Amino acid sequence: MEYHDRCYQPYMDFNLKSLTPSAIPEALEKAHRYRLLNEPWQAESICLDVLGIDQGNQGALITLLLALTDQFGGDVSLSRAREVLPAIQGEYERAYYAGIIYERSARARLRQALPGANFIAHRELTEAMRLYEQAEAIRPAGNDDAILRWNTCARTLMRHRELRPQPQEKLEPVLDD
Repeated sequence: MEYHDRCYQPYMDFNLKSLTPSAIPEALEKAHRYRLLNEPWQAESICLDVLGIDQGNQGALITLLLALTDQFGGDVSLSRAREVLPAIQGEYERAYYAGIIYERSARARLRQALPGANFIAHRELTEAMRLYEQAEAIRPAGNDDAILRWNTCARTLMRHRELRPQPQEKLEPVLDD
């Protein structure tokens, strides 16, 4: 996949080695384990290896997106995670994972506790909720994942009253004497 080539500015150039197609299932299992071990960079690397030989592998794309969001608050940006979305198949899946990106970005901002983070986190959580509602409307029968995520965002906003929209500045006209 082309987007992964743009993500790295190496100080050394290496010719990366390719996986064999038969190794993909086991490699993806390893990527899941690395995410569980809180080593998302390892999971990201494995997914990039899988995508290097199978660009449309949906398991690798979703795991890559989740591994990138696991790294929010570090050196991974919201835009990098969003670059993966167009390659994910299915309108429901794209809406749902777009919601995940915004929700996880909001939570990373809250952990950083930088000035203005509460306003941005509020905006991102409400955007995640909008995307979860979009996904809910087109979800497969029996799949309530978008509802569960929407409720989590709603509970976060209800529990943390400091999360609120940024106040609008009222500008007063300048009067000439």
